[in-house]
Amino acid sequence: MFGKKKLGLVPKLIIAIIIGIILGSYAPKGIIEILITVSGLFSAFLKFVIPFIILGFVTAGIADLTSGAGKLLGITTGIAYGSTVLAGTIAYLVAITIFPTFIDSSISGTIGDPNAGMLSPIFTIPLEPMLDVTAAIVFAFMMGLGISALRGKGKGEVLFNIAMDFQEIIKATLSTIIIPLLPLYIAGTFANITYAGQVWNILSVFGRVYLIVIPLHIIYICFQFTVAGMYAKKNPIQMIKNQIPGYLTAVGTQSSAATIPVNIECAEKNGVSSQIREFVVPLCATIHLSGSIISVISFTVGVLMMNNMNYSPGVIFPYLFMLGVAMVAAPGAPGGAIMSALPFLPMVGIPSDGGLASLMIALYITQDSFGTAANVSGDNAIAVVIDKINSKWTKKEVA
Repeated sequence: MFGKKKLGLVPKLIIAIIIGIILGSYAPKGIIEILITVSGLFSAFLKFVIPFIILGFVTAGIADLTSGAGKLLGITTGIAYGSTVLAGTIAYLVAITIFPTFIDSSISGTIGDPNAGMLSPIFTIPLEPMLDVTAAIVFAFMMGLGISALRGKGKGEVLFNIAMDFQEIIKATLSTIIIPLLPLYIAGTFANITYAGQVWNILSVFGRVYLIVIPLHIIYICFQFTVAGMYAKKNPIQMIKNQIPGYLTAVGTQSSAATIPVNIECAEKNGVSSQIREFVVPLCATIHLSGSIISVISFTVGVLMMNNMNYSPGVIFPYLFMLGVAMVAAPGAPGGAIMSALPFLPMVGIPSDGGLASLMIALYITQDSFGTAANVSGDNAIAVVIDKINSKWTKKEVA
């Protein structure tokens, strides 16, 4: 007897988009309004949960950074953040260079106001977040850094365990409520967009965005291994070949955490010492998001262009720098990167709930496996660099 194969999140979202388009095209207005009402209730709950996602991920992620190897921890974290910001910067430059060739003023004019012509829910439930996003960010950083400092002095384990347990509660909320109900949310959004007559313009644009984002992941992976190979004097082509099992595992599992064992084996094939690969690979699985940031920045710029909104460097870069930190530990949950990015969408003028946020979620998660694969592949490029740095320090100490 063969076990039943569970349908993955990406196929569910694709099915939800198709169902939403069909309902928006042919269903009676009352049916669409019911679906939109359910989608709206989910949106309110999501907005309520967002500050807790920040608290759960960022506090625990920063607090856990005390368990490292001194200077190596700081260097690894710095390289991971720098790589994430660089990847986002490249994605932005590519987006503002290429996207205007197929997202011009005529597209913006055709789409117009994203809310124009859309139906409203039958009713709503007032559910205000217990914390605003800014308060959640400040508190998460304060607690995370404070707990990390305490642990460095042999204290703070109780607070650390509370932070880790709270993170598990948030992960459980994501995996048992948010993620399973996302297809329903997406179906409602696309039904509404279709009813308003905008869906085909949107899909035609983002079909081309996908054709740019996924190859950009591959190019950035090759860039990372080329830099690592030059620094460590290793063959980048061979290292990329060694990384293929880790890449494919990430594509299949859509999880950085689940890919760690395979990725450690890839690091071993690249000649990374046991001490370094067992330290760097798990750490970077939670703090290095080069693939995810490429996707998020690309889709953000695409949405802004499509709606004739400001996407200047002064708007995008503060958003990018904040995401590089705020998405710490986000890969621990399905769709965690885009969920962690939602609170910061208002920085670029996109509401953290509603149609555009739902569109961002759908766009991101349907390619999340490729972003995750780019994340974990870059982790091993960093491992090669850190291993070389460590070997130099070891030689100096011996001398």
